[in-house]
Amino acid sequence: MSLYSKRGVSAQKEEVHAATKHLDQGLYPNAFCKIYPDYLSGEEDFVSVMHADGAGTKSILAYLYWKETGDISVWKGIAQDAIVMNLDDLLCVGIYDNIIFNSTIDRNKSVIPGEVLSQIINGSQQLFDELKTFGVNIHYLGGETADVGDVVRTIAVNGTMTARWPKNKLISNDNIVAGDVIVGLASYGQSTYETEYNSGIGSNGLTSARHDVLGKYYAENFKESYNNSLPEEVVYIGNYKLTDTITFTIDQSPFATTIGKLILSPTRSYAPVLKIVLANQFDKIHGLIHCSGGGQTKCMKYLPGNFRIIKDNLFEAPEIFKIIQESSGSNNREMYEVFNMGCRLEIYCAAEDADIMIAAAKAFNIEAQVIGRVEANDKKELVIRLKDEEIVY
Repeated sequence: MSLYSKRGVSAQKEEVHAATKHLDQGLYPNAFCKIYPDYLSGEEDFVSVMHADGAGTKSILAYLYWKETGDISVWKGIAQDAIVMNLDDLLCVGIYDNIIFNSTIDRNKSVIPGEVLSQIINGSQQLFDELKTFGVNIHYLGGETADVGDVVRTIAVNGTMTARWPKNKLISNDNIVAGDVIVGLASYGQSTYETEYNSGIGSNGLTSARHDVLGKYYAENFKESYNNSLPEEVVYIGNYKLTDTITFTIDQSPFATTIGKLILSPTRSYAPVLKIVLANQFDKIHGLIHCSGGGQTKCMKYLPGNFRIIKDNLFEAPEIFKIIQESSGSNNREMYEVFNMGCRLEIYCAAEDADIMIAAAKAFNIEAQVIGRVEANDKKELVIRLKDEEIVY
């Protein structure tokens, strides 16, 4: 059993999928989000999408960082995580405008004061204001904030997004065909709309990252930050503190930051890029995949048929994932199943259109390249080829 499983979490969420397998899969079962008829208006040419997600256990890392450093602004990043994990899923079905957002925040009032709530709520509005400058309009309608100390140890930050969208402007993934290439967009670096280096961590696999990288200091001093029923051998087993300095090379130059900055990098949204691509190159996009829960294996769930996906030109894993793997001792198979490993968005298109997608990303200083291709096959299969290893899922 993996460390991930021993901590009571699952990269593939098998039990969740088993519980929901009999629910209506919507109009387009291969689409990245469930898409339903526009029940409210009854207009046949429109659909409705409602999606819920959140920052997950990354909020616990923000709590530890805030307590250790006093930097309360870290909570704005958690607001961004909760929003982007919704928004970038909607982007993958083609929706990029006129979206409604409601937040859901559950806190333990004894450890999370009102000042933290202000950072999250005002940070949400600040992100919406920034996205509006790129033509991505999200309407913030408030939401629910509950004091439920008997339920949560610290805080859970989640949200729901909903939109109406024309049927003829949807990405359903049904157009993915053998011969398509996969353009991958990097999750790391510093885009033109980010103020500092982004490690690429996103908002998945943070239970693993937190316990594998950080040391027993946090178990001893912050009992409220973890499930106290877990066996000691899986709790905060790393060697780092959030304030420890890490130096590595970016573009052949040394770069220094802290473990906390790396592990709490706000999830990057690809909305500015996809707004342009979806508005101007819609017919050239065959499919979109957000490599969130399930990491590089996420694409397997949304294929419209039996295909072999070959990823043989992925980005070199950025520093944060090297640190996590070294700390945990996880093999590559588990790492690529849990984390995005530096590539969090996939655009499926014809080979002759790849340069258009790459150029759109690079205009925002986001690295992009053809990371793989789609082949005909007698079953759904994913092959990841690394420098010295081939992994088959």
